[in-house]
Amino acid sequence: MAVYLTTRCRGGVYAPILIRAAQILLNKKGLKNSELSLLLVEDEEMTEINAKWLSRPYTTNVISFPQQSPPIKDNEPLGDIVICIDTARREAHQAGQNLYQRLEALLVHGFAHLLGEDHELGEKEALRMKAVEDELLDILRKEKVMADLCVNVDHVATIRQARLGKEPDPIYAAVLVELAGADGVVVHLREDRRHIQDRDLRLLREIVKTRLTMEMAATQEMLKIACDVKPDIVTLVPERRQELTTEGGLDVVRFEKEIADAVKRLNDSGIPVSIFIDPDSSQIEAAARTKAQCIEIHTGRYAEAQTEEEEDKEFDLIVECAKLARDLGLRVHAGHGLDYRNTPRLVPVAEIEEFSIGHSIVSRAIFVGMEQAVKEMLKIIKGC
Repeated sequence: MAVYLTTRCRGGVYAPILIRAAQILLNKKGLKNSELSLLLVEDEEMTEINAKWLSRPYTTNVISFPQQSPPIKDNEPLGDIVICIDTARREAHQAGQNLYQRLEALLVHGFAHLLGEDHELGEKEALRMKAVEDELLDILRKEKVMADLCVNVDHVATIRQARLGKEPDPIYAAVLVELAGADGVVVHLREDRRHIQDRDLRLLREIVKTRLTMEMAATQEMLKIACDVKPDIVTLVPERRQELTTEGGLDVVRFEKEIADAVKRLNDSGIPVSIFIDPDSSQIEAAARTKAQCIEIHTGRYAEAQTEEEEDKEFDLIVECAKLARDLGLRVHAGHGLDYRNTPRLVPVAEIEEFSIGHSIVSRAIFVGMEQAVKEMLKIIKGC
């Protein structure tokens, strides 16, 4: 089995992941001795390919060039898949996905075409192809290609604000986080401005190249700021001035209408929304009703468990709620209190697509440096 990937664009960092995903699909479909060619391009080259081979002088997200006709046989070249990274990035942003999720979906779409499916032949064929794509995506989810790591740099700002000075700078910390290979940067702009300041948020929006997550309370002030700054995604969290850190999930059941209004306002501004909630089925069902795109499961009770029995109970609850959320069409993130000891157990939970971790990484960075601290957590989550 051989997967050949050529990349002539900024998406080259995703090459190993896409190769592994393609190898999994070939193996699971009984094509382990077949060859598959993948090409990642930008808009300009995709437009040229489209015009030359399909008489369509515009860019598109993915094109497949089959080298076999059904029935598909092993030991023969399967074909070529061309994916446009620029289009994928735009579509990921619009859908509130991370870039790899969109690339994975496009890989699956192209792979289904190589297997002989064609949604353009009619409604019946489109439904059949959708079923094949769902099967392929399920294969990848069960194989757990990898989750994302987004790093919260709030506590870098906490140290700075202790003396109301200029150092350490959370902007510089965010640069190091990205250089270390993390998938995104997270900041919480609190109403009392105890750590991250408005200027930090605006500068981060300018310099973050991966994904910027803004955690915030669903207040009119914060909604206005978010709609102006336009982070890649907003996570709505509860907030009390006297708390040391966020102490639990949003009560979506109680405040469903207010949260739904906030979700709509953010979505209308092109910002996808995640809701930080406790692992509780009623809260997850309410979150789905708000039309949010995602939930972040509050892992605090799991992280703070004092006994093995208590940890097992909380772990099982997280798994159960993650599955429910996925069934309801929500993407699943997880965070709060996660560290180098308790994160590994959650990594195999296929429904969790992103881990949001801050305090433990910043704490570790004091001793080994930010890049090394991030890389150590990446090794736990991604195995690399």
